[in-house]
Amino acid sequence: MIDLFKLKSGSDIRGVALGDNAVLTPDIAARYAVGFARWREREGQPLRTVNIGRDSRLTGPAIVKGVSDGLRSLGIDVTDFGLCTTPAMFMCLLTEGYQADASLMITASHQPSDRNGIKFILPHGGLSGKELDQVIACAKEAELGGEPTGRLTERDYLPAYQHILAERIRRGLNTDAEKPLTGLHVAVDAGNGAGGFYADMLNALGAKTGGSQFLEPDGRFPNHIPNPEDEEAMAAISEAVKRSGANLGVIFDTDCDRAAIVDHTGREINRNRLIALISAILLKQSPGATIVTDSVTSSGLAQFIAARGGKHYRFKRGYRNVIDEAIRLNESGIECPLAIETSGHAALKENHFLDDGMYLVTVLIVEAMRLRREGKELSSLLNGLQEPVESVELRLNTLGEDRFAAADTVFDKINAYAAGDVRWHIAPDNREGIRVSFDLNGGRENGWLLIRLSVHDPVMPLNIESDVKGGVLLMAKALYGVLKDAPNIDLTNLEAYIKKEDETHV
Repeated sequence: MIDLFKLKSGSDIRGVALGDNAVLTPDIAARYAVGFARWREREGQPLRTVNIGRDSRLTGPAIVKGVSDGLRSLGIDVTDFGLCTTPAMFMCLLTEGYQADASLMITASHQPSDRNGIKFILPHGGLSGKELDQVIACAKEAELGGEPTGRLTERDYLPAYQHILAERIRRGLNTDAEKPLTGLHVAVDAGNGAGGFYADMLNALGAKTGGSQFLEPDGRFPNHIPNPEDEEAMAAISEAVKRSGANLGVIFDTDCDRAAIVDHTGREINRNRLIALISAILLKQSPGATIVTDSVTSSGLAQFIAARGGKHYRFKRGYRNVIDEAIRLNESGIECPLAIETSGHAALKENHFLDDGMYLVTVLIVEAMRLRREGKELSSLLNGLQEPVESVELRLNTLGEDRFAAADTVFDKINAYAAGDVRWHIAPDNREGIRVSFDLNGGRENGWLLIRLSVHDPVMPLNIESDVKGGVLLMAKALYGVLKDAPNIDLTNLEAYIKKEDETHV
C-alpha cells in the first residue's frame, strides 16, 4: 500500500487518479473515508450520516463509490449529491433538510484532469492540517472489506444552494423582485467545472449572460485550466467580456471555492485587486474593520485599506490559516468581516466564514448592480489602488534534511544585516517568514520583499515588488549579497534572475 501521508496537501488529500500511475484509487479513497470515520469516533463524535459531492473530473463517480462503500461498510448512511461545489458541500451541513454529520467533496481543485482528491468538511468548516494527520493515521490502521449496511440516497442539493445565492442578491438589493438583476450583463466562465449553473441562476434573476462559456461539465478541461490565477484562463474570460460587451465577467475554479472577475474593459481583477474590491465594499458596511489576508499582499493594498478606514492584517499563507485567524480575531473582540488569500480563496463572516468563491462573486454582483443604477462601474471602487511598477516571485530550494533550520539561518542573516542598514526596514507585523521594506532611489519604503518557508515543501518562496523601475533588481542583488554565503539554501534561481535582468538592461 502507498504511504497515505504522501497524498496529503495542506488540509486535503490529492493525487493522480487516472491512468497507469494512479495512486488515488477508489480503494485508497475508501481507506481515507474510513479513517475519517474512525477519527470522529475517537473524538467522541461518531458519524451517522455523511453527504458526498464531486466536481466534473472523469474519476469522480468511481471515487465517490469507493468512499461511499467504505463509509456504508461501517453502517453510516450516505447521501450522494452528484455534481456539486465545495462551498455547497459546506452549506448543506447548515441547510435544514440536508444536514448531516459531515461532508466529503471529491475534487482536486485547479489541478490537472488526471488528479483528484478529498476534502473533509464538518459543520464548523474544513479540517486543519493537524486534524488531517490524525485522519490519515487512522486510515493506515483501517480494515476494509465489510458489506455495506448503511443506506445510500441520491439527491440534488445545487438548487437549494442556488436559492441561497439568489436570496442574497435580493437581500443585498433590498428587493423582492423576481428579476432584480435586469439591466446587468455578466459573462460566466466555469472552465468546464462544477459552476456552470451560476449563469442559469443569473439569467433567471434578469441578468444577460451572453458571452458565458465552458459551462458544461467536462472533466477533461478541454478549453483551459479552471484556475483564476492561470494566465490563459484569465485571458479567456477577458476576451469573452470584450467580445460580448458584458459589464462584468466572472470565472471559477473547478469546485468553485475560488473565483476572480474582469471589469467591463476586460481588465483582470484578481489577487490584490480582488482583495481591494471586496474590502472597499465591506469597509463601507463595517467602518474600521480588520481585513485578514495572506502574507504576500502588496504595500499598495495596505495603503488602500487604510485610506478607507480599515486595518490590514497579513497572516500565514493557506486558506485555513487566514480563515482561522479571522475567526480568532472576531472571538477576541476585533471586528473582521473577511479572510482572503491572493489565490482567490475568500471567506466572509456573514457567510459563516465558509471558503466560497461563488458567494464572493455574488456579493460583488450585488454591488455592481447598485453602482450601475448610479451610472458607475464596479471597478470604480478600485480608484486609488497603487499597484507595483515591477514584481517577481522566485522559489529558492532549501538543502539538507532540516528545511526549518535552513530557513532560520536565512531569517537570522537578514535580521542581522537589516539592523545595520538604515535603508532596510523589517516589517513590524511579520507573521510568516520575514518581510523587508526598502528605501529605493532616494524614496522611502517604496519596495519590499518577503521570503518565507513553504508550508509543505523544502522551498522558500521569494516575492519582490517595487514602486520604481529597476527596484526589483536592486533588491534582488542586495538580498543575494546577504545570503550568498548562507548554508543549505540554493540561490540558483535568484542568481539566474539577476543575470537575466542585468543582460536585459545592458
